[in-house]
Amino acid sequence: MIPVEALARPIIDLVATLGSGVTDSNGPEVGLRIASDVLEIAYQLGTAALGELSGGGTSTAGMNAATAMTEQTQAATRTLTDRGTDIAGIVDEATMTVSAGINELNGILQSFLGIAAKAGPALLTPPGQLMLVAAAFDHLGRAISVVERMRGDLTGSTDKMSALVPPVALPDTAPGATNAESSTGSVASTGSAAAGLQIDLPDGSVATAPNAEAAAAVRNALTQQGVPYEWGGTSPGVGLDCSGLTQWAYGQAGVDIPRLAQEQGIGSPVDQANLLPGDLAVWDGHVAMVIGNGQMVEAGDPVSVSPVRTSNIGMGFHGFYRPTE
Repeated sequence: MIPVEALARPIIDLVATLGSGVTDSNGPEVGLRIASDVLEIAYQLGTAALGELSGGGTSTAGMNAATAMTEQTQAATRTLTDRGTDIAGIVDEATMTVSAGINELNGILQSFLGIAAKAGPALLTPPGQLMLVAAAFDHLGRAISVVERMRGDLTGSTDKMSALVPPVALPDTAPGATNAESSTGSVASTGSAAAGLQIDLPDGSVATAPNAEAAAAVRNALTQQGVPYEWGGTSPGVGLDCSGLTQWAYGQAGVDIPRLAQEQGIGSPVDQANLLPGDLAVWDGHVAMVIGNGQMVEAGDPVSVSPVRTSNIGMGFHGFYRPTE
């Protein structure tokens, strides 16, 4: 006889990876709101002081400089106030997503345990065991769907948080570098080859892949943005799961990779600092494709672009891999 606890264990473990879903009453979002309130008071006081300053009738250079500095400080204060409030709201949103997911998973768990309890002595018979196993698989599938939906929601929260962080400005090309390169005879062919490796990303930036296969895989994956998540899905344009997306994208580029997420850690391991488009981020039960410039595309619900990360709802992270090397 298969113990009921053993069949329920996968759902119990899913709940455990999400924690209690209850945040500290003095959590970070509370501190952010308090700080924003303090900055708001400072902003109001500064605005009043600025009004008195500008209304004094003095037009000296020193007074003008003081006014300009005050205005700059006021603008910075307003930005910090708004950003702190927005971040606190995103933290609240993510907390509610996790809490709601935990409640839903607990409901699924209790539903399965209720079925087992109602079966009573029938569980000791072969038909009863078959019924219990079927119910366990059904409930586990429902639980996994909840977790995948949560992952998609939390990815959205991550995107919102990333939008509040100013992008890192990259240095311009050193003066004369282009001229120096153009003096060589192979620049034309090199530039042409490099153009084939460049990828136009959804945010308007451009990334360069390590080879043609990786570039093609990224372009293929990006065509599936907006496609719904489907457990076990391998149909582009219809429904894809995480490993279905990456396997299809690389397959269309002429590179065969395994079907399951945890088996797609093939090729050369890559440090996060050296990631290039086409590299795969692999977890115990999830995989995503790096597209460049700190971003990756993955089959959430739906397929979408998100910032590169190494955490995924408690799953073990295997690492980053380059399947083409």
